[in-house]
Formats: sequence, structure tokens, C-alpha cells
Amino acid sequence: MITIPIIEELVLTSKFLLPKNSKEKEAFIKEAALIFKSLNTSNLLNHESLEQVVNSLAARVEQAWNANARRVNITKHSKKWWNEDCNHSLNKYRESRSLEDWKSFIRTVKITKRSFFDIKIQEVSNKSYGP
Repeated sequence: MITIPIIEELVLTSKFLLPKNSKEKEAFIKEAALIFKSLNTSNLLNHESLEQVVNSLAARVEQAWNANARRVNITKHSKKWWNEDCNHSLNKYRESRSLEDWKSFIRTVKITKRSFFDIKIQEVSNKSYGP
């Protein structure tokens, strides 16, 4: 018999993100740009002053991130193609439990998947110059 020690590993079940093409993403980008514009680099005379400016920059960008990002739970059902339309459609079905809302949800998922994977296929074909 052999005993193999296994190190306990922390598995993240949530993360912070900025949804694509969202108001939050636009706000974060604007705030980050303002932070960089207002950065005072005139007194960078030594290593300590550089360290101070970099730490200040990091803290301000992190603050902007925390103000705009939202927490998302990672599940076995998390998909890259899933978007707000899918969420809205699924929530509508869950509230009504009607067959018509279920069909609408399925249509939304199909359309979303198709557009997502069409873009991915286009990216691969453009990158490798072939199918």
C-alpha cells in the first residue's frame, strides 16, 4: 500500500468581472483613463518615489475595479457564450413556467450560441488562414 499526500487546494467558486459591452465596463475604462491622466510623475527621483507612485496607481485602479465589477458565481453550467439575454429569458421562464416562455428561452440560447460560435469560427479561420 502506498500513501500519496495530496495538498489541499482552494477552488474558487466566484470571480469578479466586467460584462462585455456593459455600462460597468465603460465606466471602469473611463475611470482608469482618468487615473492614468492624473498620475503625477514629476517627482520620480529615486526608487522609493517610484514605488510610492506605482502603489498609489495600483490602489486607485483596484478601487475603480471594485466599484464597477460584479461578482459572478462559477458553476459547472458556466458558459462563455451565456449573456444577459439568456439570463433575462431564463428568469422570465422561471417566473411564469409557461411553455411559450420556455420556447423563447430555447430560441434565445440557440441564437446566442450560434452568434458566439460563428465569431469563434471566424477568428480561427482568420488566424490560421483556413478552416
